[in-house]
Amino acid sequence: MANTPQSKKRARQIERRTAVNKARRSRIRTFLRKVEEAIAGGNAEIAREALKNAQPELMRGVTKGVIHKNTASRKMSRLAARVKALGTA
Repeated sequence: MANTPQSKKRARQIERRTAVNKARRSRIRTFLRKVEEAIAGGNAEIAREALKNAQPELMRGVTKGVIHKNTASRKMSRLAARVKALGTA
């Protein structure tokens, strides 16, 4: 348990940041789920649009420190490849 005033303040700040980061991570996952659902549905046009919407959200998560840069790049790359394959099939 925090004892000093500074450690109590830090605990409050961490609590607020955790809530913000949790919301941001949830938002990113929602955008990624929409892409996954579009791919599963087999509609290339909707999947492309969902991917286009998900990309800035993922990168925003990187700049805010919620997810690692390479993780976001890997997710984008794999989703883009699946959407591209969907378009050619």
